[in-house]
Amino acid sequence: MIAYEKSNKTISRKLRKTMTEPEFILWAKIRKGQIKNAIFYRQKPIGGYIVDFCCTKEKLVIELDGGGHYDEAAKAKDKKRDLFLASKGFKVLRFSNADVRGRPGAVLSVIWDNINPSPSGLPLQKGETSPNADKNDAK
Repeated sequence: MIAYEKSNKTISRKLRKTMTEPEFILWAKIRKGQIKNAIFYRQKPIGGYIVDFCCTKEKLVIELDGGGHYDEAAKAKDKKRDLFLASKGFKVLRFSNADVRGRPGAVLSVIWDNINPSPSGLPLQKGETSPNADKNDAK
């Protein structure tokens, strides 16, 4: 189980109801195991943060960055967040909102390449686990 600040649970629920257009576009392509049967969660609390999308089994976080992420203060906050997530074993992929809108295939290709294949090389089937899966994350 991934620890998180309890106050973030309410905030994450609100964020799920008010997704941005790029979040909606990407969610439509990654939900329900559409990429290598990986299960993603949206607006997932992790520690003191809420990440846009997370595949806990693969320890993969996807962040979508709009215009507010490009000034120096925001870049510093994002770096701190990424370092925290990395310390917990997560790999963070960041995409701009413009990339999700204009080049969704390229974004999905990067995500695909960062999800571990099943041992047979075929997509995982429902209930099948990757040898890289942390048994504590399955709960």
